[in-house]
Amino acid sequence: MKDEKSILYVQTSDQPERQYSPLVLAQTAKAMDLNPKLYYLGQGLRILKPGEAEKIKLGTFPSVMDMIKKTQEMGVEIYVCEASKQMLGWEKAELIPGVKIVGAATLNDLALEAGTTMWF
Repeated sequence: MKDEKSILYVQTSDQPERQYSPLVLAQTAKAMDLNPKLYYLGQGLRILKPGEAEKIKLGTFPSVMDMIKKTQEMGVEIYVCEASKQMLGWEKAELIPGVKIVGAATLNDLALEAGTTMWF
């Protein structure tokens, strides 16, 4: 069932300058009483290894880790692709707390349910 108030933000990149947009948009969506969700896929997972997001701080923004924590504190779910973990060779890799590791079918389900999907 489609949720027109749901927005799915898919992060596929580990480039520092591409990290802020989905987090800012998800926080803004939550403040607008929408239902944002974040899904990390492919190279985007590299940001979720402990210590990585703390290293990224651009302009006057807080670190990416601070942005992720705030996003989680606002109640936004962060999903991580299990297949991408395997692709990166991270069978036992530790990721930051609070993310949900899910199968590839979850991305399809989330996209079908969302009112709109944005990719980064």
